[in-house]
Amino acid sequence: MSLRVVFMGTPSYGAASLQALLDSGYQVAGVFTQPDKPKGRGGKMQMSEVKLLALAHGIPVYQPRRIRQDGVEDLRALAPDVCVTAAFGQILSQEVLDIPRLGTVNVHASLLPAYRGSAPVNWCLIKGETVTGVTTMMTDKGIDTGDILLRQETDILPGETAGQLTDRLANIGADLLVRTLKCLEAGDCPRTPQKEEEMSYYPMLTKDMGRVDWTQGAEEIVNLARGLSPWPSAFTPSPHGVLKILSASVEEGHQGAAPGQVLEADGKRGLLVQAGSGAVRVEQLQAPGGKGMRAQDYLRGHGLPLGTLLTEE
Repeated sequence: MSLRVVFMGTPSYGAASLQALLDSGYQVAGVFTQPDKPKGRGGKMQMSEVKLLALAHGIPVYQPRRIRQDGVEDLRALAPDVCVTAAFGQILSQEVLDIPRLGTVNVHASLLPAYRGSAPVNWCLIKGETVTGVTTMMTDKGIDTGDILLRQETDILPGETAGQLTDRLANIGADLLVRTLKCLEAGDCPRTPQKEEEMSYYPMLTKDMGRVDWTQGAEEIVNLARGLSPWPSAFTPSPHGVLKILSASVEEGHQGAAPGQVLEADGKRGLLVQAGSGAVRVEQLQAPGGKGMRAQDYLRGHGLPLGTLLTEE
């Protein structure tokens, strides 16, 4: 392969694209990734998945806090033909974008121009989409506004969580990236400007977004739980503290029951909670300081009287 590539990415979604570049024989001259961060109760510094992969292959790694301020000269010295970004987590300045000869290709986990922003997988699930995909695009100064190169659609599987869907899209995106670079090398890659009238943008995730509003419909609540799994998780107050809802499904509710009212809670049937319309079957949950478990297993050790309202601790 003749292209000299500089890769920019951080989590496992990005690592899949980096692995595909290596497997396809591309010369990866350097990797930019976010600085190491403390993780877990012990606060031990942890390297990103992209950094671990790069080090395993002897690729130079750069970790500027802001690439547009303290990474420009390092990038320029690498003299890339093309840069590739996949969940890098930093915004690139025009100065950075002007360095690679062929530009910068981004591997974005949505069917642009829909679901621009840093959390497209989460938001498409929260909004109840049934189809999503990956788009490769030429990066410009806007947020996911550049010309579309290639797109690949996929159906969202029933009950699929954000974590599961991200893993699938990472592999789809990795294959799409290699196809895109081959098109760029051949000089016949399509470039389609995005239609701004079809654009949607959604913000970064916050922990507060996970608070369940039991007056919403059961389907909306289940979509929230899917879209926020594994992080930051949907959650609800309970007599035993805040419970994270890791997975759930929609069932019929009870007429006359109040939103948030516990309809079933035992070690055999599990946990069923009334919503604004319908009811939510909580399948897996996590108690404060505990691990994720089946609702039935949790309820064998924690009583939750029928009629309890999960609206306050």
